Amino acid sequence: MATSIRLEPEIEQRLNHLASETGRTKAFYLREIISSGLEDMEDYYLATAVLERVRKGQERVYSLDEVEKALGLSD
Repeated sequence: MATSIRLEPEIEQRLNHLASETGRTKAFYLREIISSGLEDMEDYYLATAVLERVRKGQERVYSLDEVEKALGLSD
């Protein structure tokens, strides 16, 4: 899927320099950046959504004791 983005001139210069110095394409680095950054974004935004549901009472929270008992780990 082709996607286009507009970069700030300074970022584009840095990307051009990196690609030029390493012999890789800008597309390679953009894919790498997106791939590694997407996991962090998912973690943050999905956790934020769960936290909001917890605050609204829409998501149940379990204590450590409850989890241990449910998993058969309690003494």
